[in-house]
Amino acid sequence: MSVIEVTKDNFETEVLKSDKKVLADFNADWCGPCKMLRPIIDELAEEKDNVKIVSINIDNEDELAEKYNVSSIPCLVLFENGEESRRSIGLIPKEEIENIIGE
Repeated sequence: MSVIEVTKDNFETEVLKSDKKVLADFNADWCGPCKMLRPIIDELAEEKDNVKIVSINIDNEDELAEKYNVSSIPCLVLFENGEESRRSIGLIPKEEIENIIGE
């Protein structure tokens, strides 16, 4: 599965009502570490069947960034059953992201 671009219009359906865990990547086009993280996110989206991976551009979706208190990017937020369960801020290696996702 590829990374799904999420907006406030499809956030509830794609993230909050998902039947799988969802890893949300809050990012921006101008963010260097976000650009470095993106290939890892894309790779994980192709490899992992147990999690849905979504991308949220905070410049376009500032309401979502504000609602989830995203003040530094890249910010990865894991949602389980519509609730935030884990969070990571900054560029981290693939292994750490896999630990956040879990089984």
